[in-house]
Amino acid sequence: MSTRVFLELLAREASAVEFEGPVLAARSGGADAEALAELEEAKLAALKVRALLRRRAKREAELSALFDTAGDLAGLRDLDAVLEAIVHRARQLLGTDAAYMTLHDPERGDTWMRVTDGSVSAKFRALRLAMGAGLGGLVAQTATPYSTADYFADERFRHKTDIDDAVLEEGLVAILGVPLKLGARVIGVLFAANRSVRPFTQDEVVLLGSLAAHAAVAIDNARLLQETRNALEELSEANRQVNAHSQAVERAALAHDRMTGLVLRGGGVEDVAAVVTEVLGGSLTVLDDAGRPIAGDAGVLEEDAPVETASDQPASGPGTSRRAGSKPGARQRTRKATEVIADAARSSRALGRTVRQGDLLVASVDVGAEPLCTLVLRNGGQVSDADQRILERAALVTALLLLFRRTVAEAEGRVRGELLDDLISRPALDGLADRARRVGVNLDRDHVVVVVRHGGGRERAAFWASSQATLHHGLAAQRGDEVVLLLPGDRPGPLAKRVAAELSASLGHPATAGAGGPVRGAAEVAAAHREAQRCADALVALGRAGEGAGARELGFVGLLVGDGRDIGAFLASVLGPVIDYDARRGTALVQTLTAYFGMGGSLSRTSETLHIHVNTVTQRLDRIGQLLGDDWQVPERALEIQLALRLHRLSG
Repeated sequence: MSTRVFLELLAREASAVEFEGPVLAARSGGADAEALAELEEAKLAALKVRALLRRRAKREAELSALFDTAGDLAGLRDLDAVLEAIVHRARQLLGTDAAYMTLHDPERGDTWMRVTDGSVSAKFRALRLAMGAGLGGLVAQTATPYSTADYFADERFRHKTDIDDAVLEEGLVAILGVPLKLGARVIGVLFAANRSVRPFTQDEVVLLGSLAAHAAVAIDNARLLQETRNALEELSEANRQVNAHSQAVERAALAHDRMTGLVLRGGGVEDVAAVVTEVLGGSLTVLDDAGRPIAGDAGVLEEDAPVETASDQPASGPGTSRRAGSKPGARQRTRKATEVIADAARSSRALGRTVRQGDLLVASVDVGAEPLCTLVLRNGGQVSDADQRILERAALVTALLLLFRRTVAEAEGRVRGELLDDLISRPALDGLADRARRVGVNLDRDHVVVVVRHGGGRERAAFWASSQATLHHGLAAQRGDEVVLLLPGDRPGPLAKRVAAELSASLGHPATAGAGGPVRGAAEVAAAHREAQRCADALVALGRAGEGAGARELGFVGLLVGDGRDIGAFLASVLGPVIDYDARRGTALVQTLTAYFGMGGSLSRTSETLHIHVNTVTQRLDRIGQLLGDDWQVPERALEIQLALRLHRLSG
């Protein structure tokens, strides 16, 4: 019966004090010594069983906690979260005041405080432990658990001032440390610590060691997972770069194919510029060898320089000012932008690559150290290296087109030049009209011969003349130091003026043009050429270099140099308004003008000769001034008027 009592106590998990009840009851009931001895023996056996059951229950709880911890750690993916969970669970399982973890630093060869739970000291949280220093350093060095019930009284490990100061500031007394191991390698130390004296049992050492084993695996898994994530991110980034590069290569190939197709289909520079802006965006201008726009958006040149302010404008006089953005400011901005682009173009040709200047990309191509063309792209966004290669390729294609155009122009220019040479030197040669028709020139229409004295720049002048001849269905030839053009038209003077102005602008210095004609047929070209030469010579002799004129514009000099001797045209240009006035009104202005010059400009003698009053002479001369202009008495003009009066009288 005595055994049943103790079994019942065990069954209801009674306290240790309750196991004394049956013994006390038997002693009070007068049980004999043998019975009491039997009860005492049964009580001791029951208490042993009770202690064993409690230890197993505790172990089961610990194992369950370890299992739960392993599950929790397996579910974590972030390394910081894994470390914090390990330290927090260690503090819970051992019921300590604090828990913390140090990790090995392979670069410095020591361990450093990584995570703490329950810590209050900043100095303690920033602690580093050299190998063998302090309890943690000893655990890391020997890969063996160590515990102390009273840290500062324990002499088994090497105390260091900085470590002891940090431990003292944190207030720790009892410390247990176990290694975090991956195989034979120690990666850190896991600690549980109390702020009062406390011996750690072997079971607690084993429990923290088991947690450390799980923790080491979780840490390694988290590290591997992070490395995998990093590798995936690197692969993703590499994949993005490969895709971007592939797209850039595909776009470059497409642009190249389109530009090649344009060349094969006979496209021009404008078409190439359109492809570039369509592929790369922004605005593009194409400059020739002299830096002048020949295609695209010429406004690109005006946008690069900063806007001129009023303070930058020079005053034109007292009290005057010029508003920013006026025409001089725009010219200055364009000039400044042109200089910037010219410098970038030189750098591009020297490097053989695209050069960035602000928000401009400049790609320039030269041939034989001479610039051929420059592409200027304005694109506010980022332009990749592949897109810069597209611009460089477009510059090469443009250069090829210009070279081809120049070659064709030179070949056609030779044909046209040889034909014009024959028309001038051998007008009786058979087949000249047919040869002219084959190059688009109809000699049966009116043409003007223009002779230009360019004063240098022989090749540029010849190329310009050839381009003009091709554009206007005419002929051009380089003859010695002059350029000769045969262009459609019937107004020699205006045509010569236009040619002189445009070629002067192209050369950058004065070019003088004389014109002869108009002529029809091959036989008249040589005579018109001689007349044009005389007009050009006359302009130079008169100090009018850089101008253009025909015989009619040269006044009486034109009568001397012109083959046609067109007296009527001369009279109309000099005296026409006066003659017409007399014809309409029945006046005698021509007679009065003749008498006035005949009397040496004397009003009184003129009035006597004409038998009219001096006031009448004055009134007539005022009218003549209104018709001919206020400068009619200037010596040079007066000479022409007197010559015209003489010719008018001789012609009846």
